[in-house]
Amino acid sequence: MTRRLIQLLIGLFLYGIGIALIVRAAIGVAPWDVLAQGIDNYTHLGFGLITVLLSGVVLLLWIPIRQKPGAGTLLNALLIGPSADVGLWFLPADLDLWARVLFFAAGLLMIAIATGLYIGAHFGPGPRDGLMTGLHQRTGWKIWIVRTGIEVIVLGIGWALGGNVGIGTVLFAVLIGPLCQRTIPFFTIRRPDVPSAVVPR
Repeated sequence: MTRRLIQLLIGLFLYGIGIALIVRAAIGVAPWDVLAQGIDNYTHLGFGLITVLLSGVVLLLWIPIRQKPGAGTLLNALLIGPSADVGLWFLPADLDLWARVLFFAAGLLMIAIATGLYIGAHFGPGPRDGLMTGLHQRTGWKIWIVRTGIEVIVLGIGWALGGNVGIGTVLFAVLIGPLCQRTIPFFTIRRPDVPSAVVPR
């Protein structure tokens, strides 16, 4: 349990730092971060706080699809936003293009590793992942259709509000899945009470 909890917290912290790296790269961010940036353009509440608030809204959407959050779900909702703010605080902005490309690559890799860490700790999915799997279970639609539909809607709203859409947004969408497919099995903690058939692959 101690190892799982430490792995969860490290994963959530690194996830926020990975987001901050990609934001500072300024070549396009992930769809949910595009939405957070767009909302921040109008509310000026701060990127981290808006990320937390969006997680809360997504958790409300769990109610009609009868999803149950775990401890990791709630910690995900509460901690990733503040850790992203920490990263944005100490990472420099307005860098040369080569440095921004390095920031993006480092952020993408860090998010993939962080995803493997927090999912592999078995404390429940994040709010957005749970929305995806819950809609899949309730509607019978294929996972990729649900995931793509959610992210297209989120991206469109964020773009309309002025969020940063660019080549990085496309690269994130294309690369994050294959990277997580590697990191989740690598960091998954094998539990004697969980059959091997349900360990994430």
